[in-house]
Amino acid sequence: MNLSLQMRGLIQKRMNRFLGYFVLILVTVLITIPIAALVIGSLKKDPDLIAYPIVILPIKWMWTNYISVFLMTPFLKVMSRTFFLALGTSTLVTFVSAMVGFAFARYRVPGSGQLFTIIIALLIVPGIVTLIPQFLVYARLKLTNTYWPWILGAAGGSPYFIFLFRQFFLTFPKELEEAAEVDGCGAFRIFLQIFMPNAKPVIATVMFFAFLGVWGDYLTPLIYLNDNNTLLGVKMATGFKNPNGITLTTISLAANVYYILPMMIVFFIAQKNILKGVITSGLKG
Repeated sequence: MNLSLQMRGLIQKRMNRFLGYFVLILVTVLITIPIAALVIGSLKKDPDLIAYPIVILPIKWMWTNYISVFLMTPFLKVMSRTFFLALGTSTLVTFVSAMVGFAFARYRVPGSGQLFTIIIALLIVPGIVTLIPQFLVYARLKLTNTYWPWILGAAGGSPYFIFLFRQFFLTFPKELEEAAEVDGCGAFRIFLQIFMPNAKPVIATVMFFAFLGVWGDYLTPLIYLNDNNTLLGVKMATGFKNPNGITLTTISLAANVYYILPMMIVFFIAQKNILKGVITSGLKG
């Protein structure tokens, strides 16, 4: 009887493991298919994309599409511009959000609970709701067609990032902070020398998402910037056309490969810290 129960338990355990691996493999395949289609499509000629019957693999591998990306547009210049703006604003918003999250986590003052409730309430406000009022404000300040909207937005922090830092800093033992105060450290020094060096997972998480927010943005640069100083998202959609104004799809797909490749590399390098930051930031309320 015991042997039969053990066998059933072993079979059930193996079945559960098999189903788990099957679901993971299925999800991986479903996620990989669009990426594979993007890469394969970027190596075709435009007529092959609409050919019938469907041409799965390129009849002729058009590696020149990847060269044409740089010949048709100042791709490297626009990419560099977008990269440095994304890096600068992500660094700024990370530092500001960390300071605010530190204050909410480690100090209790009258009204701090209500202020944090307002921060949480801002999470449910869609960005599209504030888009027009923000544009009107920046237009009156004559800051359109500049990068100040991104810089000022980063200087104000982010409700979601503040929440992540606050939750993460709550996990720090109070004794660590008290020992630093005994040694004569002030609040800002405690924040810089104790909390920030030990917050690498959440810093990596916030930096990644903040960088991605600028790198992958299409709507904001379309509204605030003109074609001479626009960012990569807009240039990707408007820069690859023939003299008749028809979009060159395969070259656009090649540009998209360049577009997503840096973020994929960064994620695979920092994925452990990113996942750890997301998980540990929700451990304590």
